[in-house]
Amino acid sequence: MTSALIPAPSPNHDARTAPPSLIVLHYTGMPTGEEALLRLVDADAKVSAHYLLEEDGRVFALVPEERRAWHAGVSFWDGISNVNAASIGIEIVNPGHDWGYRPFPAVQIDSLLLLLSGITQRRAIQPYNIIGHSDVAPARKQDPGELFPWQLLAERGFGLWAESGLRATQPLTALLSEYGYDVQDEHAAARAFARHFAPAQLDTLDPAVLAPLAASLLQQKRSIDQRAVKS
Repeated sequence: MTSALIPAPSPNHDARTAPPSLIVLHYTGMPTGEEALLRLVDADAKVSAHYLLEEDGRVFALVPEERRAWHAGVSFWDGISNVNAASIGIEIVNPGHDWGYRPFPAVQIDSLLLLLSGITQRRAIQPYNIIGHSDVAPARKQDPGELFPWQLLAERGFGLWAESGLRATQPLTALLSEYGYDVQDEHAAARAFARHFAPAQLDTLDPAVLAPLAASLLQQKRSIDQRAVKS
């Protein structure tokens, strides 16, 4: 597992307007990691992230965490409409759906887990705020995608996961909205939720399956918040 950060400064950043409370995970969606890195450090591209993780586990440091990187675009999460200002963006090298989407290598995920451990300790970011690009931009994006090992991350404390659902007493859209999703496009929000938490439901988006999962996740989120208040 690679632990040393490789400096690769990007000029594409500016001042934060809020402390980071989110981590947004992306895939690069380009044929190679080399091409993705060149784009992220190109001033003309006007895109960046804080970190880039190669498939062999190397981690490139592009933008200081104290600065706002330009990775999320038009996005929303849990009342935050300027996601770039409140997030740390991590680009994970994978060709994505347009260039031969494939599973993420174990060494790459090991490096990601190590990186997440450091960030969450420094920034006190809650597990339910470790999310994907598709979660914050459900009508536009599908990364890091249904092959991303969200369950493994949750088992290590970086995210939430629902093995079985509670009885849902609210409609799916209401549950997703309370969890954090932008539900202006209800279908897109449900699809983003399925891509993250129930990939087998991507073709059906059955509310009878998704709503109980959402209810379970929402209960976990509320429990975390209650513990935080008491402490």
